[in-house]
Amino acid sequence: MQRYTHTAMLLHWLIALLIIAAFGLGLIMTDMPGITPTKLKYFSWHKWLGVTVLGLAALRLLWRRANVPPPHPASMAVWQKKAADGMHVALYILMFAVPLSGYFYTLAAGFPVVYLGLVELPVLIAPNPELKPILKEVHYILTMTMAAAVLAHALAALKHHFIDRDGVLKRMLP
Repeated sequence: MQRYTHTAMLLHWLIALLIIAAFGLGLIMTDMPGITPTKLKYFSWHKWLGVTVLGLAALRLLWRRANVPPPHPASMAVWQKKAADGMHVALYILMFAVPLSGYFYTLAAGFPVVYLGLVELPVLIAPNPELKPILKEVHYILTMTMAAAVLAHALAALKHHFIDRDGVLKRMLP
């Protein structure tokens, strides 16, 4: 059985944990009433997680282009191979689209993104009250799409591990 490289595994699991953390934090902070120091701190952390995911996703994409992933098991049906490939493409797109939509939403709302409280990211658009609600909705829809895709991806991996027993999950486990 061919496995993913250790770098691919590290990036996969690190990005997965950061996405889960950002999603959970996003749910918590948006449910908090008013504007409090804690809520503002959570918003900053959420943005930092998003910027980190974006950077690591770029590294992961570069790594994947330079290091061919292991082939699907021969026992996998053709439709499952196509579905797996399509899911990977969707997840890569979402790893870029979700943080970028949040970044542009933040800028449209008139707030800078200061990574780790140290590095102010470029302001690519001016505050825009008309664009703000659109970008907020786009960010929400993309986030929920990513949550569904991550869940489907995890369930498919578990199905391959416990039902098909074809080693698909083991290829990504350290």
